[in-house]
This record gives sequence, structure tokens and C-alpha cells, in this order.
Amino acid sequence: MARIAGVNIPTNKVVQTGLTYIFGIGDKFSKQICEALNIPKAMRVNELTDDQILKIREYIDKNFTVEGDLRRETSLSIKRLIDLASYRGSRHKKKLPVRGQRTRCNARTRKGKAIAIAGKKLTPLKK
Repeated sequence: MARIAGVNIPTNKVVQTGLTYIFGIGDKFSKQICEALNIPKAMRVNELTDDQILKIREYIDKNFTVEGDLRRETSLSIKRLIDLASYRGSRHKKKLPVRGQRTRCNARTRKGKAIAIAGKKLTPLKK
């Protein structure tokens, strides 16, 4: 089992797919890592040597911000926006969509589960 950046990478996965389990590394960066370190596309994580795992670890540490550092950086930038009392910060604070999406209908993911309004009755349509 390979442990890179504090994450256990599944042993039966292809290396390029396994690297995406690290927060901050997606498909594009995992492909870039494999090309830079000359790791074949078909190679699986359990076939990696200790030397290759060490090279991957060092490459990621040198070139990418991942896992805890990235999460911390993201949360600090959101806190900064809230402290500045910017429009984006106020949207974060109210847990509403930040980037201009509409909230009248499709914002359930961001707003959370719908809350029923007491005393509001639906009127039937008149013909």
C-alpha cells in the first residue's frame, strides 16, 4: 500500500487514477506526474517500487499544494472574504451560491434541505 501526502492510495488501481485520491490532484495533474516521472500508463499502484513511490512523494511535495495545506488555504481565503464584508463573503456567510447562480429554484445543494413554511396553503389553479 502506497501512502502519499497522508493518503492511502488503493493498491489495485492504475497509478494515474490512484493519484486522484489525493485532495488537490485531479486527472490533469496525475497525468502530468506520471509523464514527468516516466511511469507507464498501465502500471498499477501495487507494482510500484519503493524508489518510484519516493519520487512521486518528492515531486508532489515540490510542485503541488495538497491535502491539509490546500484545505487550510481555501478556508483562510473564505474567512478573509467574510472579514472584509465583501459581497462574496456575505454569500458564503449566508450559505448561498457565491458565483451569480439563481436561488429561486435550483440552489438546493448549497442551501440545504428545504424548510416548509408554516401556514402557507397552496391554492388550486382556477379554470
